[in-house]
Amino acid sequence: MRDFRTLEVWRRAHPLVLSVYRVTGGFPREELFGLTSQMRRAASSIPTNIAEGCGRGSQLDVARFLQIALGSATELEYQLLLARDLRYLDESGHNQLDAELVAVKRMLTALLQKVKASHLTAAG
Repeated sequence: MRDFRTLEVWRRAHPLVLSVYRVTGGFPREELFGLTSQMRRAASSIPTNIAEGCGRGSQLDVARFLQIALGSATELEYQLLLARDLRYLDESGHNQLDAELVAVKRMLTALLQKVKASHLTAAG
């Protein structure tokens, strides 16, 4: 595959990670090794797995890493809800991050389908 930095989904996921780091910096100190750490790991896992998939040789490997990125995005989606419900995030902050996350998930899903279709075409 190509350089991960050329992928629009990676370019949307990276700023999302930066936003999650900024927002979680304001969480209570007792959450440093709890929700703060979990959210940062889940968020950073999205562009990390996109990049790793791009560095792999086969379309099946790319698809597998995109699937992992999608799983991490879904994990972050729940963690954003939890942070909102614990009142670590206000409604506006939650909605903004969630909207960006939904956009990234849509892009990941579309790319995953494209990679799988490309693999099937090449295999058939």
